[in-house]
Amino acid sequence: MNTKSSMLKKALYIIIPLAIIAIVVIKLKNNKEITLSKVYQYDKGQAINVQADTLQIENFNAEFSYSGTFEPNKETKISAEIQGKINEVLVDVGSVVNKGQSLVLLDNSLLKLQLQTIEVQIEGLEADVNRYTILAKADAIQGVQLEKSVLGLKSAKVQKATLVEQINKTTIKAPFNGVVTAKLSEEGAFAAPGVPLLQITDITTLKFTVNVPEKDLSQFKLNQSYSLSADAYSKILLTGKTTMIGSKANMGSSFPVQFTVNNTSDLKIKSGMFGKVLLKSETSGKGIIIPSSAIQGTENQPQVYIVKNGKALLQNITISNKIQNKAVVSSGLNEGDVIVTNGFINLFDGANVIVK
Repeated sequence: MNTKSSMLKKALYIIIPLAIIAIVVIKLKNNKEITLSKVYQYDKGQAINVQADTLQIENFNAEFSYSGTFEPNKETKISAEIQGKINEVLVDVGSVVNKGQSLVLLDNSLLKLQLQTIEVQIEGLEADVNRYTILAKADAIQGVQLEKSVLGLKSAKVQKATLVEQINKTTIKAPFNGVVTAKLSEEGAFAAPGVPLLQITDITTLKFTVNVPEKDLSQFKLNQSYSLSADAYSKILLTGKTTMIGSKANMGSSFPVQFTVNNTSDLKIKSGMFGKVLLKSETSGKGIIIPSSAIQGTENQPQVYIVKNGKALLQNITISNKIQNKAVVSSGLNEGDVIVTNGFINLFDGANVIVK
């Protein structure tokens, strides 16, 4: 009996773990099937919506451009050099001013009274110097008295010159020709050194800055003239001379190029307006031109998707030239071919497509 019981226990020791393992395996298999049933399975036979263009032979000798912004040649905020109450502001926003023109008048009544006082002192000192000069020649007084009078007269004249300069500074003048673009104070306010009162902008000459990709930087040379236009006045052709070519790339891996531009006689081009610098392509002719965004594959082997019989087929191409965001294709495509230009997500060679 004991032998049978012992054999039964040994059998249970083997059967129970095997049963547990079998249950775990079945459970895991069921869980995998449930998980797979919940996972989205992409149907490769399903048609993909894409955007496409029909290719045509085009000229690629047309002008192309880089966009930029016009900025003032000079701009500054005007402030007083001395403190005082503002008696009058002679200009307003939009006023055209010339260099040296009076803009703001400060109260100088106290300074003028001080000037009158020092002028009276100077009169007295000049009389003393004349009198002491005669007496010193006659040895009636000591020479030191004459010296003190002369020094006192010089000191008074320095004080007078200082007061005259301070009175002149109560009239704030334009430092250059320009337009008042901001009025930052009013009559009755208190002016102090460093506190802006007006903003003057010179737009007779403008700066125009564009950002150029590294591959196109060689098209610009210092001190050469280029054609520009403002978006707001596209029919007015301006001439800009290159004054700066950036030596360090900005955040967009492009380089700033700056031009100096003479504004129109009626100052139509304003600071902050957008414009373009116009360039001609180095090569010209006719050919197949496609957007660079349509190109797939690698730099060494560019490819595009051609739509044929409702399917997208990868086609090897050869690119002969790139013009900004477009590419000139020398082989691999023909006039009338339809290529995919957008909708590349999930797209693959041989995929069914629907052209939107």
